Amino acid sequence: MRHGKVHRKFNRTWEHRKAMFSNLAGALITHEQIITTLPKAKDLRPVVEKLVTLARRGDLHARRQAIAELRDQAVVKKLFDIIAPRYKARPGGYTRIVKAGFRYGDSTPVAVIEFVDRDVDAKGASDRARAEAEAAAA
Repeated sequence: MRHGKVHRKFNRTWEHRKAMFSNLAGALITHEQIITTLPKAKDLRPVVEKLVTLARRGDLHARRQAIAELRDQAVVKKLFDIIAPRYKARPGGYTRIVKAGFRYGDSTPVAVIEFVDRDVDAKGASDRARAEAEAAAA
């Protein structure tokens, strides 16, 4: 019986699922808006909400827990220094899921997941910075 088993499996092993949601959460924190399938967005929301709540605490133990989850110190730094202060007074509900139609190849429902009060310039900022650095080096 499947009592108490509420999360989707996505036809992946436990380790693969954990890595997938860690990567998706890191991408969402970096870009503050990502496009993914609707079921993945729905299952990603609690992961990111818990990370933001952890970052609002702001102590060393919370930072270490976030690093253990995300495995990227630059993303954790942005989470603690930029995103957490933005939602300090908000009691929850940091993300929004907007349905975005169906994917062309397999008609899978697609959704946009984003932070509620997101920085519009954050999407693609890391790509622009990398391109500018490469242009300056060349």
